[in-house]
Amino acid sequence: GERVRGRVHDAAGQPVVGAMVTFQRGEPAHRVTVFSDEQGRFETPVLDSPGDTTIQVRRIGWKDLRREGVTLADGQWLDLALERETDPAAVAAQLPANRWYALVLEEVQDPGEREELVRQCTYCHQQGSWATRKVRTPEEWHKVLALMGRMGGLVSRDLRERLPELFNEAYAPEHAVAELMQQLGPDGAPPPPPRVRKAVIDEWDLGSRASMQHDMLVHPDGRIYSVDMSQDSLYRLDPKDGTRESWIIPHGDLPIGGVFASAGQPDVPTSNAHVGPHSLQVAPDGAVWITLALGNELARFDPKTETFTTHPLESGYYPHTLRFDARGRIWYTIAASNHLGMYDPSTGEGRQLRLPSRTLGQAVAMRMMPFLMWIGRYVDLRGRAAEGDGFTAPIPYGVDVAPDGTVWFSQLNEHRIGRVDPDSFEIEMIDTPFTGPLRMRFDSRGGLWIPGFSSNLIARFDPQTRQFEEFPIPVEPLGSETPYALHVNRENDDVWICGTNSDSLIRFEPGPRRFSVYPLPTRVTYTREIDFDAKGRVWTSNSNAPAWQIEGGMPRVLRLDPGTGPQVTAGR
Repeated sequence: GERVRGRVHDAAGQPVVGAMVTFQRGEPAHRVTVFSDEQGRFETPVLDSPGDTTIQVRRIGWKDLRREGVTLADGQWLDLALERETDPAAVAAQLPANRWYALVLEEVQDPGEREELVRQCTYCHQQGSWATRKVRTPEEWHKVLALMGRMGGLVSRDLRERLPELFNEAYAPEHAVAELMQQLGPDGAPPPPPRVRKAVIDEWDLGSRASMQHDMLVHPDGRIYSVDMSQDSLYRLDPKDGTRESWIIPHGDLPIGGVFASAGQPDVPTSNAHVGPHSLQVAPDGAVWITLALGNELARFDPKTETFTTHPLESGYYPHTLRFDARGRIWYTIAASNHLGMYDPSTGEGRQLRLPSRTLGQAVAMRMMPFLMWIGRYVDLRGRAAEGDGFTAPIPYGVDVAPDGTVWFSQLNEHRIGRVDPDSFEIEMIDTPFTGPLRMRFDSRGGLWIPGFSSNLIARFDPQTRQFEEFPIPVEPLGSETPYALHVNRENDDVWICGTNSDSLIRFEPGPRRFSVYPLPTRVTYTREIDFDAKGRVWTSNSNAPAWQIEGGMPRVLRLDPGTGPQVTAGR
């Protein structure tokens, strides 16, 4: 492989600081991105993938530089000149989705409606990306909002009726571009700080334009597993040589849509999901366990025999996120019916705990789920729900096991977390002082870190004192980020957070209480779960749904090395 160095500068020879320099090779593609320093210099790690190289240089406020079919030699020096982007509309188009979505949120005066809009309309894909920041006719808006409602994005009728006008006013180019340029100011977007510019980011294309890479994990053997929710597939990537393999998860006689198959056609014509794999974890024996959300099953994949076994749920609908406890038991949230499940692979025993509902109406609806699922085969209930007044289900979401063995989960729409005793199965509920708790993790000292999806913060909860400490996320404009998940690197207790709407990964160091925002090279990067490899590098997947909205149209898994990569040595 080759290691190359170079310098990014403007027409006058002045350095461009914080430019992302990306080297792409192979089919399917592998990309390596490094940042330029104060002098505009950069240096790559060894570029292993064979073949011709496409080089792209990108910095907000400058025109992309792109060279294709380049042959590189080891030690080669690259001189890369960028041209200023003088068209305000083109600069605005370079900005991440959260900048645009903030324009919509400014138009919503009521804090409760603003929170509802963020929570209900950003959990599948970015809001404010190039594909969503469109001015539409009333007819187009009706179709869009009906589809969103069918997919579970249910907002109250009054807000839904005002949304077309709100979005059209916010995204009208004559308004949006001027507003965004004013926010940026005369100096434009600042470069990332020096500690962020040490990062090296790798991206591997995985799947197809019709794929949805939901969660991923790092296996103890160093290989990466990812589930494709819309194509019922499990993928394996070996980052050492870029080898990609995939398996179709068996679905028996389940139709497309699985147990949720309803009257009429599937909502997404490109979806081949019968079981809908969602989340995955490695068992103590090295097997990979997967929640099959649409199939209402747990699946076990044996990496040695490369075969699946499936275990149907006794009750409940939509198994979501899973974690193992120290006894090897699986704990998993069951999102649609407000349950928490436990399954012991060694004995085959399991149980589903019905979680508390906030209201009597919720409790009745949750108990009626089997009947509603049956009648939904003959009557389009989801279509009716999409036109209704936004029934709010409790939705158990994240789950994690504390160092003391207790099991904790979040209840998204009810803005609370819960604790389950692993022996007595007693349940305790705790309100969060912030909205939208999602996918949470424990640190090495037993503190529970929780992202506030609709409240632009992370919080640490102390199970001993029952105190919450909140840390607002400093992504600009403040309040525009939607942190979907986080993970704690227990080697140093650094918290890594999904910058889901801002094309970033965010690091929080609890000691100095310092946030660092790492920009990602691909526009429309929607991240759902984070994992770490043996070297402390951060892994996630680009899981925007639909995938064709991602720049380049392909879902990817990516690895961020926060700074153990090469440091720029003295050069030209």
